[in-house]
Amino acid sequence: MKRYSLICLLAVLLMPLALVSCSEDDNTVEEFPNWMEANTDSISRLYDEAGQYADGSWKIIRNYSLEGAIASNYSNSIVVKVLKEGTGSGYPMFSDSVKVNYRGRLMASTSYPEGYVFDQSYEGDYNFATALPAQLYVGGMIDGVATALMNMRIGDRWEIYIPYQLGYGATGSSSIPAYSTLVFDMELVAYYRAGVSPKSRAAGEGVWITE
Repeated sequence: MKRYSLICLLAVLLMPLALVSCSEDDNTVEEFPNWMEANTDSISRLYDEAGQYADGSWKIIRNYSLEGAIASNYSNSIVVKVLKEGTGSGYPMFSDSVKVNYRGRLMASTSYPEGYVFDQSYEGDYNFATALPAQLYVGGMIDGVATALMNMRIGDRWEIYIPYQLGYGATGSSSIPAYSTLVFDMELVAYYRAGVSPKSRAAGEGVWITE
């Protein structure tokens, strides 16, 4: 009889914990409701809207790895809002390293109306003038970021929208849910091309090109 009473008491004590666990699970699920649909709809609308601008303030850039015969669409292209135009000569190549200031975030969600920031090269507000650039290898980046970098001139600052197909796909990563559109505020500061003598006003062979 005493053993039965003890089992009942333990069950009563553990019940609130079970409810808390369920509640936490529910919150986790609701954090990104209809995430795939919401992200797909957002990037599709951005793609259509960007195509209406002919003044260069928005760009649609097809994934660098696609063959010329493949048509552009919202799932194989990045959408770019030009925040500042650079004046640099040349563009980074797939095999180059770059120095960039950047902040990456997700689309708006329940807990993050401005979008969850998953990575950044600087702290605080958007003050790229005093930021210490991060050094990255273009060929090591996800397709969307690599595509953007290979089309940026030094001094360009872009807001880049990357569909999940050119990001972390249907699996996501440790801090990024599956089917996530990625949004990067990125500025190209310099690039490095080993063994090639840059043209025009750029720096000499084997050093960082900064103009």
